[in-house]
Amino acid sequence: MSEKPVLTIALSKGRILEQTLPLLEFADLMPREDVQTTRKLMVDGPDDWAGSKIRFLIIRAADVCTYVEKGAADLGISGRDLLLESKPNVYEPLDLKIGQCRLCICGPKDAVESGKSAAVGGRVRVATKYDNLAAQYYRKQGLHADVIHLYGSMELAPLVGLADRIVDVVETGNTLKANGLIEETTLFDISSRLIANPASFVTKKTQVQAVISKLREAVVDREMERNK
Repeated sequence: MSEKPVLTIALSKGRILEQTLPLLEFADLMPREDVQTTRKLMVDGPDDWAGSKIRFLIIRAADVCTYVEKGAADLGISGRDLLLESKPNVYEPLDLKIGQCRLCICGPKDAVESGKSAAVGGRVRVATKYDNLAAQYYRKQGLHADVIHLYGSMELAPLVGLADRIVDVVETGNTLKANGLIEETTLFDISSRLIANPASFVTKKTQVQAVISKLREAVVDREMERNK
């Protein structure tokens, strides 16, 4: 009797995982342990799902694209912001319509509302973890972005004079408001996508397509529930 193939799916902890789990449950793809509390980085899923064993990797959101691109995972769930920033060689077969937010240029309220440019001498200081997207945007504006790479708490940078603007994801805008910042420009609407390794898309076609199909059903079902 031949061994069942293993289909590996990369997930990341946090808010996106909370929204992902109901979709996995709908698709009968639930991990066999509580991935929100376990300290394990690799967790088993169903033993026989579309003829394969399911395995989950619990990793940092920023690493999901790398694991899928390099073939350590067959599938993964990643935010569109990370896909746009790193441009990995992966397929994006499905918009899961979770983790919805927007990637924005933001700045001090008074400066943005007055229309005061952040640029001095054709340069602008920008705090972000989206170095490429920030530089790309300002290059199109004919400006050079002095990008200051930060991993979090972007809103602090303009308050202490570290940067003139920030590029970050915005969901409610409450953190911006609390720190005296507002949105200046929306660069992209963001949501989480199911991504696939190109080789796995071919060699494990039956299993990968089954996951895409079931998660698509889950997305449609959730949207119908929302619209009732």
